[in-house]
Amino acid sequence: MYLVGFPLLLIPLAIYNIIAFLFSTGFGDTLFTIRMMSQADLNVSTGDLLVILSILLLFIEILKATRFGVKAIMDHILSFVVFVAALAEFIIVKQAATPTFLLVLVICLVDVIGGFSVSIRTAQRDLALGSVDANS
Repeated sequence: MYLVGFPLLLIPLAIYNIIAFLFSTGFGDTLFTIRMMSQADLNVSTGDLLVILSILLLFIEILKATRFGVKAIMDHILSFVVFVAALAEFIIVKQAATPTFLLVLVICLVDVIGGFSVSIRTAQRDLALGSVDANS
């Protein structure tokens, strides 16, 4: 699998930085409007799309966390590095002090915690199954 060893949440962070430093659009600017059946208008902003992308990539990262072995450990380490770098950027860089970046940062934290939790639970299950097989 080509996604092994690449922290996918680096993608929304890179997109955020590209938008924040290179383009004049803000994260609250409406990109498009969806007319709902209730006749209400749903305004979708740049920040909304970035958070949606982050959540979808988080799902893939959690699926990747169910693997076991050296590659999974490397994925966890890289996810942690991405989180620490994003946290440092959030604290230090003025352009990162936005609600959108905060949400992406929290998604990175959930990736780290969720990835380790899933791996620990998977390892516990595998060890329990191994001891049941050994007793049989």
